[in-house]
Amino acid sequence: MTQPPNTPSDWKSQSFIMGGLLGAIFGLLAAYLYNRAAEDDLLQHGGQRSRASTGDVIGLGLAGLAMIRQISELGRSDAKKR
Repeated sequence: MTQPPNTPSDWKSQSFIMGGLLGAIFGLLAAYLYNRAAEDDLLQHGGQRSRASTGDVIGLGLAGLAMIRQISELGRSDAKKR
């Protein structure tokens, strides 16, 4: 038995697929830009590549959580938004 179009599972599946694709593209772009910046830094300063500090990683994680919260707020109606 097939479901009619525009059922709840239909839009949910589409949002998971789009989210996965956009996340993969964003992740690949971020990795490319990080590697490019690290390579440029290595060529300019020589020696070994410096590691990211704990504070930078925590800040990046908090920024990621803030972005996820903003995305989740897109699904709420105007009356329920804070």
